[in-house]
Amino acid sequence: MNLKSVAILGGCGHVGLPLGIALADAGIATVLVDLDQHAVDLVNKGELPFHENGAAEPLAEVIGRTLRATTETAAISEVDAVIVVIGTPVDEHLNPEPQAVPRAIETIVPCLRDGQLLVLRSTMYPGVTALVERIIDRAGLDIDVAFCPERIAEGKAMTELYELPQLVAARNDRALERADELFSVLTKQTIHLIPEEAELAKLFTNTWRYIRFAIANQLYVIANDFGLDYEVIRQAIIEDYPRAADLPAAGLTAGPCLLKDTMQLAAFNNNGFTLGHSAMMVNEGLPLYMVARMEERFDLTEQTVAILGMAFKAESDDIRSSLSYKLKRILGFKAARVLCADPFVTVDLDLVSEQEALAAADIVVIGTPHRCYHELDIDLPVIDIWNITGKGVRI
Repeated sequence: MNLKSVAILGGCGHVGLPLGIALADAGIATVLVDLDQHAVDLVNKGELPFHENGAAEPLAEVIGRTLRATTETAAISEVDAVIVVIGTPVDEHLNPEPQAVPRAIETIVPCLRDGQLLVLRSTMYPGVTALVERIIDRAGLDIDVAFCPERIAEGKAMTELYELPQLVAARNDRALERADELFSVLTKQTIHLIPEEAELAKLFTNTWRYIRFAIANQLYVIANDFGLDYEVIRQAIIEDYPRAADLPAAGLTAGPCLLKDTMQLAAFNNNGFTLGHSAMMVNEGLPLYMVARMEERFDLTEQTVAILGMAFKAESDDIRSSLSYKLKRILGFKAARVLCADPFVTVDLDLVSEQEALAAADIVVIGTPHRCYHELDIDLPVIDIWNITGKGVRI
């Protein structure tokens, strides 16, 4: 393999760190470049800065050998390939910020050198790869640029990096071959596209998932408003019926990607994405619906509500864009008191223990379907739209 060393910009985050561990485990000298000094220090001690299944053991094996972390961008000049995995946010108006990656590239241009491979891995607004290519051309650098979007689900990275096909997109054969060579050390299958196709493929993927969850949540609301149990209906639909096997359960649809990328796709299409906007209204409106129905059943002004689970998904410590916090804000206005707990989350100092929350609670809401809540044994009303406890009260 011609690519012997790699630097990952944003390398101590949820996307960069699993990739860095996997590449280092494959024998590639890997340096993680990140602005978060605390995360860098933890990684260099062989500790994960967040929960990721299956990552702790290989990190301990490669750190200090084929893997290191640093805050110094100068390390980029020492490697054969640079992979960029920084976040691509939307602003407070849900508008994309397509300049996030180009700005990051401009800051590292002085560290880049001829002959390197530059891989963009962040989910990006369509056309950003071309913009980065122009930045590299203006800098007079002979560098191959490729777009190879991450496709992992958080918590499954150390499995899916090896099992899922990797989309590999570039403008010329040399860049395509080099990026293909890099990711072939992890996965047996790569799929070739042009950059614009790959940019849309990533947005289409997340948007499709967001819309699927919105359909489930809308069907839940319809069934619930008629006094019927959506989960009973769903189980009847999917049993031995393959055409409906992928109908999801209801639940709070959140996280740093699905809503964001749906809104990026809408902006790309001049906001002509009615289905995407409708999905946003359904998914983002579910906490409001839950509280409104709770008000019909309980006098919330006299009740203490405990929210169990603040991460955006089960068995995770990631609270980014979690709808449990939207639920907390609404209940903070409606209820007498709100207490929140989560066995994984450590960054929120306002959280209390599960025992403390339950001891004070009049009502319990399952915010995140962590496995530890599946066997919840309490003599309190439980609001459980996920249906993980099997004994939630109807709202």
